[in-house]
Amino acid sequence: MKDVISLLRPQQWLKNGFVLIGLIFSHGWSEPDLVRQVALGFVAFCLASSAVYVLNDYFDREADARHPTKRHRAIASGAVSLPAARMLMLGLFGGALGLPAIGGHWGVLLAVVSYLILNMAYTLHLKHKVLVDVFCIVAGFMIRLACGTYAVGIIPSRWMLLCSFMLTLFLGFAKRRAEIVSMPDTELALEGGTRIVLRHYSAQLLDNLVAITASATLLAYGLYTVDAETAAMHGTQHLVVTLPIVTFGVFRYLYLLYKGGSGEEPGRDLLADNQIRMAVLAWLVVVVLLVRT
Repeated sequence: MKDVISLLRPQQWLKNGFVLIGLIFSHGWSEPDLVRQVALGFVAFCLASSAVYVLNDYFDREADARHPTKRHRAIASGAVSLPAARMLMLGLFGGALGLPAIGGHWGVLLAVVSYLILNMAYTLHLKHKVLVDVFCIVAGFMIRLACGTYAVGIIPSRWMLLCSFMLTLFLGFAKRRAEIVSMPDTELALEGGTRIVLRHYSAQLLDNLVAITASATLLAYGLYTVDAETAAMHGTQHLVVTLPIVTFGVFRYLYLLYKGGSGEEPGRDLLADNQIRMAVLAWLVVVVLLVRT
C-alpha cells in the first residue's frame, strides 16, 4: 500500500488548489451549490492527476530504472507490477471522469477530459519538445483554474488569469533548472534518458527564464492588488499590503532553488519549507482580515 500511495503522488495534489482560486476570489464560498461543484472538481482533478502520474511512470519505467533516484519509484523498481499499475490507472481514470458525469457537472467533466488529453499527449510526445514541455505544464494549471471558474459559472478576472499564468511559468522553468543542475552530464547525454528535453536547455537560459517569470509574477500580482476593479470586488483598497508577503515567498523559493537544491518537486518544496508555509499562512490571514473588514 505504501508503494501504491507513493505512485499516486498525494503531495502533488496541492497543485489542484488552483481549482479553488475562483471560488475564493469571487467570494463564492457562501453559495453551497458552488462550493459542492468546486469541491467535486478538486477531487476529480486529484484522481486525474494521480492517473497521469501512474501513466507517466508506466511509460517511463525503463528510463527511470537507469536513473540514480527515480529507479526507486514503485513501477521502475518492480514494487508495483505492470498489471496492478494498469488496473490502478483505469480505476483513477474512471473515478476522475465518473464523478462529474454522475453529478451532471458537464463543465467540470469537460475540464477533466481536456486535462487528461493534454497530459496523455505530454507523456507520449510533448514533454520532449523544448519550451512546449513547460507550456504544457502551465496549460494544465490553467485548465484547473478554468474548472474552478468557468465550469461552475464564475467569471475570473484578467488579473487572476495573468498572475496564475506567470506563476506557473515561473515554477515550471524553476523545475527544469533544478533538474538540469542536479542531473549528471552522462545522464543528459544518454539516449532514452528520463529527461531528453533537458539536452535542449542550458542552466544559463533557464536562469534568464526564471528571472523573467519571477519578475513578471510579482509585477502582475502588484498591479492586481492596486487595480480599481479588485478594490471594488473585495471592498478594500489595501490588498497591496500583501505584496511584501508574496515577494518574500517568491524570493524564498528562489533561495531554495539556488542554494538549497530544491525546485524539482514544487509541491513538496512548498509544503516542506517552514518559511514558505508561514508566508502562505500570513497571506491568507491578511487577505481574510482585509476582505471581511
